[in-house]
Amino acid sequence: MTEQQLDCALDLMRRLPPQQIEKNLSDLIDLVPSLCEDLLSSVDQPLKIARDKNLGKDYLLCDYNRDGDSYRSPWSNTYDPPLDDGAMPSDRLRKLEIDANEAFDQYREMYFEGGVSSVYLWDLEHGFAGVILIKKAGDGSKKIKGCWDSIHVVEVQTVLVSKKEKSSGRSAHYKLTSTVMLWLQTNKSGSGTMNLGGSLTRQIESDSNVNEANPHIANIGKLVEDMENKIRNTLNEIYFGKTKDIVNGLRSVQSLTEQRQQADLRNDLAKALQKRQAKGSDI
Repeated sequence: MTEQQLDCALDLMRRLPPQQIEKNLSDLIDLVPSLCEDLLSSVDQPLKIARDKNLGKDYLLCDYNRDGDSYRSPWSNTYDPPLDDGAMPSDRLRKLEIDANEAFDQYREMYFEGGVSSVYLWDLEHGFAGVILIKKAGDGSKKIKGCWDSIHVVEVQTVLVSKKEKSSGRSAHYKLTSTVMLWLQTNKSGSGTMNLGGSLTRQIESDSNVNEANPHIANIGKLVEDMENKIRNTLNEIYFGKTKDIVNGLRSVQSLTEQRQQADLRNDLAKALQKRQAKGSDI
């Protein structure tokens, strides 16, 4: 019964507005307290922004950079509030984390022209894993509000190769799980208030060579870029395309004056045809 309740709860969360996830999640937990741990670990929540007091740069908060009640900044590698024994990546992985933050900071600026991004990495037994976070909130101009939250969790496993293959570099197996939450809200005198939002989760696995020409960051970046483009196109087709079709089906985009003119033209044409037919029958 618990699994069925969890499936129903997750199915419900997928259909509720993403800008109200925290409230809806809290209400669900109040209704079914036994699902608290499962829901918190399964439901992605909108990303929150914090500021690195040491460097004065913004970073994003999530479960992957949290230890207790403290969060680690990817820029200064320190916890806030301070934590002496917080989880840290190895020295080798920390260097890769710094490079990844710089790379995806440029990616965010090129694609989103603003917002905040953060990358966190942690060690695994035969490789490493990481999360790439991007958040872009609308500035509320022109009475349009909105937000884009993307969470890309990647697992990298090194693949054993033969001696002949070692000359061409190593090989790695990448598993990427991406979740995007998007919502838009408009409030105009002509159309009133409209809320549009939803979330999508997609997963992909890929094998790639790792060498100087194709480092881990380049391989991961290509996967993230392709995945975001696919999800963006799907969101555009599902949410915006379908909404446009429904609106056009329910409401004419023509003015009442144009509709009356077209109706009068049709009536005049019908009368003219009837007169021709009447004359033809008389002859």
